[in-house]
Amino acid sequence: MRRSTVITIALATGFGGLLLYNTLGAQQVECSACVTFNGAENCAAASGKDSLEALRTAVNTACGTLTQGMDESIRCAGLPPQRPQCRTR
Repeated sequence: MRRSTVITIALATGFGGLLLYNTLGAQQVECSACVTFNGAENCAAASGKDSLEALRTAVNTACGTLTQGMDESIRCAGLPPQRPQCRTR
């Protein structure tokens, strides 16, 4: 294998590792929550840099299977979460 190929592979691997480390390192809190919308309930878990972001993402994820269209998604995302639980990683 040529030297330039080895250097390129090493740089790409290093960049990928750095990107993965930074992405996963930012996820400090994991939250789960349930949402009831139009008579149906769904629960989801998500992680984020703080509990507010993680909880908001969990609610949005839970709303994903309960809603159809943007209007319903926005209304569902505005509902208070049921049984929210957060833990630090």
